[in-house]
Parts: sequence; C-alpha cells; structure tokens
Amino acid sequence: MLYGHGDNGYQLGGGIIADFSTNVWYGGEPAGLKEHLFGQWGQIRKYPEVVAESLAVKAGHHHGLEPGNILISNGATESIYLIAQAFSGRRSAIVTPSFSEYEDACRLNGHRLEFIQWNDLEDLAAGPSAAYSGMPDLLWLCNPNNPTGAVFTGVEALLRAHPGTLVIADEAFIAFTRSIGSAIPLLHRYPNLVILRSLTKSFAIPGLRLGYIVAGGEVVKKLQAFKMPWSVNAMALEAGHFIFDHYPSIGIPLDRLFADKEAFVRRLQELRIGVHESHTHFFLCETTHGNARELQQYLLDTSRVLIRDAGNFRGLDGRHFRLATLAPHQNQLLINALEEWQRQCA
Repeated sequence: MLYGHGDNGYQLGGGIIADFSTNVWYGGEPAGLKEHLFGQWGQIRKYPEVVAESLAVKAGHHHGLEPGNILISNGATESIYLIAQAFSGRRSAIVTPSFSEYEDACRLNGHRLEFIQWNDLEDLAAGPSAAYSGMPDLLWLCNPNNPTGAVFTGVEALLRAHPGTLVIADEAFIAFTRSIGSAIPLLHRYPNLVILRSLTKSFAIPGLRLGYIVAGGEVVKKLQAFKMPWSVNAMALEAGHFIFDHYPSIGIPLDRLFADKEAFVRRLQELRIGVHESHTHFFLCETTHGNARELQQYLLDTSRVLIRDAGNFRGLDGRHFRLATLAPHQNQLLINALEEWQRQCA
C-alpha cells in the first residue's frame, strides 16, 4: 500500500497545524542531533557503509548481542520486505488488525496468507488448537500493535509452543509502553524469533528512515543476502550513532506523555467518542456521527487538523479512526473541532 498510511499531509495541500495521524513522538528529535548531523555533512560526499556495519556493532553492544545478530535497515518497512523476500512462497499468518505492509510484502513475494484475530493469540500460545489447523512458517505480530495499542504478554509461550514457526515481533512502538518489555532477551533461547525495531518513531526522525532487525546469526545472514547495498544513507547512519551514544539521556518522557494521553482521552470520552483501550500513546476511536472519512475531511477543511482514517485496516470499518497524543494545546484544537462537528451533526 503505497498510499493510505498516516502522516500524509503533503498529499492534502499542506498547512496541517496538528497531525494526529502519525504515531511519532510529538516532542521532536533529541537535543543535539540536528547539530551533530550538520557537523557530519561532509559524509554525503562519499558512499555510506554497504550494510551500515559500524552501527550494527553499536546496536549489538547496546543489546548485549554480537554484530552478527543485527541487520540495520532503511526503517522497519525495509525490514518487513526483506523478510518476506527471503522467505518467499512460505505460509504466513498475520495477527490482525495490524500494519498493512506485512500483507503487502507477503503478497508481493508469493506467500500463502492466513489471518489470526488478536483475541485468539492467547489460545495459540497455549499450544496446538483444533480451531487452528497447523501453524504457519511465519507469524507476523506487531507488539505493541498498530493501530490498536494492544500488547501481547505471551510471546515466550508462543515461541515455546510452536518452535517450527518463525515469529516476527515488530517492536516499532516498544518505547511507547510500560506494559511489556522487549522480546530481545529471549533471542538466546529461541532461534525462531525475529525482532523488528524502529529508531524513527521514538526519536522523531521518520524522514531519515532507520531501523534494524534482531535475529539469530543464520537468519541475519539469510536476510543480508537479499539486502541491497547502501540502503541506509550517510545521515541516517550518523543519526543512529548519535542515538546509541546518547541513549540513556534521550528517551521519551513517558510520565508526561501518558499524563497528556489520559487528559486527552477523558476529554474525548466527555464528547461520547468511543475510545478503545490502549497501552501506548496512540489509540483507536469510533465516530459517533457519519464515518471516519467524512470526519477526516471536515477536520482538514475547518481546522487543518489531520486524523488517521483507520477504515483500511483489515478487520476495522469506516467508523474507526486512530489518534496519537500530541501536545496539550494541539489536543485541545482537536477537542474544539470535534465539539463543532457534533453540533453540526446534531
């Protein structure tokens, strides 16, 4: 799906003053990163490292792993397509509703696709089930999940119960929750685990495109064989070095973020907007009037505020939209616009 994601204000004439459609941390990039990148400007005069080798060393050290357990990527989306390509033609199951790129990447590479409902994961982790005839070769799990913000605490049970299935745990939003920890410590015990990480959401650099895969050495070698050279540009590589060099001091202030979220959700609920439970700063809502596409257009036309119409997620419908928590004054802009929308629809 080339189009239909969030953060697509450039397609809508620009001028967006509050973008709730993107799940990127609203506080902006870490202090000092911009100055660091400007200071490294000379790096663009030469080719970057072929597979960002030096950053793999640094990321491995950060996680207590060998560099051979890390493959740096041009964002989590490249990681998804690499895995789908390396395991082309296999049987894949996707836990839904979830990020559309799993399905798109698998279809492009000839996977036989199945879909598992999020609510069935606990039963699946308990072992073979008559309700599910045989396990797939690959299982795609976004954890925390996009777009719902749900978390699954049974990853280890899933790995243990189904050793023949490669479980791909996408942890692009792991920095935005306290409800689960990363599955990376499980890698030493479960060779059927692959973890996807993103450095763009929590450090507010989605335009640079930077992420990495964590997996057993043999899996990394298999994936690297399909990776094109120089996919991580010189500025993204430098940003990655800065992030890992300053990691302890540049994390998201979760206390502040979740306080903002709780206040935001309360105001939405006062407007009788249906808000789904979420363990992250973003969450699903349901319209009380009309549909999400109509609401999105109204907000753009009247307030230059952008929400994520979530009707194109498998398993959701035209009532659903996704919001990310922004700064309090931006959240208030949306509240005001929703109040006006409801008055007009009454």
